[in-house]
This record gives sequence, structure tokens and C-alpha cells, in this order.
Amino acid sequence: MSWAEITKQLDLLPDYLGSHLLLTLLALALGIFICIPLGCLVTRVKPLQWPVLSIAGILQTIPGIALLALMVPILGTIGFVPALVALTIYSFMPILRNTVTGILGVEAAVVEAARGIGMTDRQLLFKVELPLAMPVIVAGIRTATVWVVGTATLATPVGATSLGNYIFSGLQTQNLSAITVGCVSAAVLAIILDQLTRLIEVAASRRSFRLGLASGAALLILLVAGISPALSSNGQEQKIGTVSIGSKPFTEQYILAGLISDMAEDVGYKADNRSGMGSIILFEALANNSIDCYVDYSGTIWTNVMKREDIPSRDVILEKMTEWLKDQHDILCLGPLGFENTYSLAVTEGLASEYDLESIADLAEISTRFTMGSDYEFFSRPEWESLKNTYDLSFKDLRTFDPSLMYGAIAEGNVEVISAYSTDGRIAAYDLKVLDDPRQAIPPYDAVLLVSPQAAKDQRLIDALAPLIGGIDNGEMRQANKMVDLDKMPVDSAENYLKERIK
Repeated sequence: MSWAEITKQLDLLPDYLGSHLLLTLLALALGIFICIPLGCLVTRVKPLQWPVLSIAGILQTIPGIALLALMVPILGTIGFVPALVALTIYSFMPILRNTVTGILGVEAAVVEAARGIGMTDRQLLFKVELPLAMPVIVAGIRTATVWVVGTATLATPVGATSLGNYIFSGLQTQNLSAITVGCVSAAVLAIILDQLTRLIEVAASRRSFRLGLASGAALLILLVAGISPALSSNGQEQKIGTVSIGSKPFTEQYILAGLISDMAEDVGYKADNRSGMGSIILFEALANNSIDCYVDYSGTIWTNVMKREDIPSRDVILEKMTEWLKDQHDILCLGPLGFENTYSLAVTEGLASEYDLESIADLAEISTRFTMGSDYEFFSRPEWESLKNTYDLSFKDLRTFDPSLMYGAIAEGNVEVISAYSTDGRIAAYDLKVLDDPRQAIPPYDAVLLVSPQAAKDQRLIDALAPLIGGIDNGEMRQANKMVDLDKMPVDSAENYLKERIK
């Protein structure tokens, strides 16, 4: 990790930080706007207290990444809106609970005295209970602030720009500089917002209007300073046209998304990369024009999206898939890129030699002795069900890893079998043996370039991306992956390598 690498990552900071800050503060503002009035209501209507607080507590138990992912199908879109809704919900519990606790914690004698001098219930709430409860309420807002800043880094997989872009891409490409900048930036932002909120808490406890005003002004200045670069960038994007490129959370996808971005920018577009999203989220985003294009794999579309269980020839799959995408979703399949990245089961050469393993059928006879590892998706995909049923596989244990850590897990002996990617340079580097699939349980996985219904009407974009079709073979893609995963070169080096060969 060099200073030059850090500086390169810092160039991305204004956009990532501004988007993260806007997302965080808007979610907190909405949480405050909803929860303080709701908290006041349930202190007046006692039967509502238990169900309202229970629902808020249940929502809080949902993992942040799951809540974010859940918003995508519910709202039918990706990006800022589902992330904002999920983060707003995530802020509910501490703000609502502290509002109720603060109001109910006002001494009974004070309440009785207020009623004794003739205060109405409204006057009691706004002139006595809320002012006295304010330190407790602000303490809840302070807790919510830290939670939301941290959870906002998980917005990247649903297509929202945040400091999580550093962390997710850095983890996949083993870029320590990106991970460091992302983690430090998120921590510093959380500390700054926490301290500014603490000043508001102190102002409330001291009933200091000046201190509260100064703290609020500081928050406003921070918001304006943070989002100004992002807003300026967005304004420029609108002038020259933007192409949104999606990608899945592994190295090959980051490389291809960057390559597509370069080719779009060469003809005057502004590229907007939406990285690290899951297969179904990406497809839905493309179908509803939330993104313009991305690279998928024919086997994924065939099994996961089309729900086909038969496995015809490669040409038949490509033909029927292209027709189905056009007829059912008006999505344009521009064509195959020229390489296949299929799932395959891999073991170490040592294990293969010890047990004389050549195919998945050989492995099935002794699979109960071994633990298998996979990426996030594989065990929930139809291909896994097909493998289990076709070969009667039954492993001792199944473990899920980040794709960047899966190969290290088999090298270190944490698992004996992994669901490897056929174009991954780490197969040779880690001395792994890919087992044959004689019964063809896994369909072909030709990389294909998909274009949204709206973007398909842009002939200039189609012409710019056309050289990708048939332009990358298996060896070239494997070498590009190796450059990032093993040689620790930056992603743009792999992009340039492929770009030179396409030309």
C-alpha cells in the first residue's frame, strides 16, 4: 500500500462521501420526523405502546444488509431510494424508544404541578415533557446516527453509492488502499456526526439555545460541504449523458464493468458504475431501466431467471435466452463476449491424487467426509440443487465465503471442495484440480452483454459496445483476473489489458 495508491482512492472520496452523507442525514431526518411524533402519540394512547415498540424492535433485529435487499423488490428499483427507506427504518428503534422513555420519565410531581396550574395536555407535552425529555431523545438520535453511518456502507449491493464502494470493491480485488480509505472515512464521519449530536444533547440538557443553534449550523455546513461535489458531478453528468453499468461482487465483474465504462467514456458518455450487486437485483434493475447494461452469464439467465431445468446445447441456450429476454422484458442481448465462466467443483491436486478424483461422480462417493465452501449465491442457486440431485452429493458441512476468501479457504485446509470459477487465475495459482461434470448438471455459462430496454434505443451506445462481442477469449479473461487477484495489480491495469486486445 503506497501513498500513490492512497491518493488514487482519495480522488473518489468527494463523490462517495457526499452520497454517504446525504443518505445518512436524510435517513436520520426522516427517522426523527416519524419517530418523535409517534413516540408522543403512544405515551398518550397507552394500548399502542407495546405493539409499536415491539414492531420497531423486530425491525431492528433484521440484519442491515437483509433489510436493504428486501427494499429492492418491495419498491421495484435500486439505488438511493431503497437504501434511504431501509436506513430510515433502521433508525426507528433508538429514536422511538428514547422518546417514549424520556417522556414517561418526567417526574410525576412535575406533571401534576403542570396540570395543577391549568395546563392542557398539549401545553404539558410541548412546554414541560418534551423539553425535559429532550436530553434522552437526543441520546437516542446519537445512537441512531452511529448505527446509520455504519449500515449505510452496506448500501453498495443495492446500487447506492456510499463509502461501502471502497470496502466492497477493495475486498473483492484485495485492494488494501481502498479498504483502508473506506473504513477510515466511515469511522471519521461517524465520530464527527456523533460529536455534533453530542453537542446538541449538551445544549438540550443545559437548555442552551446558542449551543444548539451552533451545533445545528455545523451539521448543515457539513451536509452542504459534503454533498456539493456530488451534486456538481451529477449536474455535469446530466449535460453529457450517463451510462449506468452494473456488476456482481467478484473480480471479473469489476474488470468488465470498468472496461465497459472506458468504452462508453471514449465516445462521450459519463459512466456510473453500480458495483457489487446480486444476480437477481441486477436483472430486475436492468429490466426496469435502473441500470443500462451489465455482463451476465447464460447459465444464470437460463436457470435463475428463466427457471429452465433442461440443459440443451450452448447455441440453443443462447438463441432461446436472447428471444426470451426480448419477448418477456424487452432486454437486448447484444451477444456473447467470447469466453465462458462456468461454476465448477474444485479440489486441491493433493486431495485429487490421494482419492483418485477425476469427476464430480468420483467425489460423490466420498463427499460425506468433506466440507464444501462457496460464494454467497451458489448454495441457493438451481445449479447446486442440480448437482446434488444428479450426483447425490452430501457434504459434511457447507460454508459460505466472500468470493475473494474462498480460494484461500481451500488452500489453508478450511474446506476441501469449493465452487470455483472456470476463468479464475487462482485455480492454477493455488494448484487446484477442476472436476469433470460428465452428466452436465451445470449449464454453459457464456458471458453475455445485456442492455436495458431504454438503452437499447441508443444506437451510439450500442455501436460503442459492439467490439466487446466475441472480443475476449477464455485465456485473456483468465489473465486479466490473474493480474488483479494474484499479481495485485489495480483493476484498471486489467481493463487496459483487455481493451488493447479488443482493438
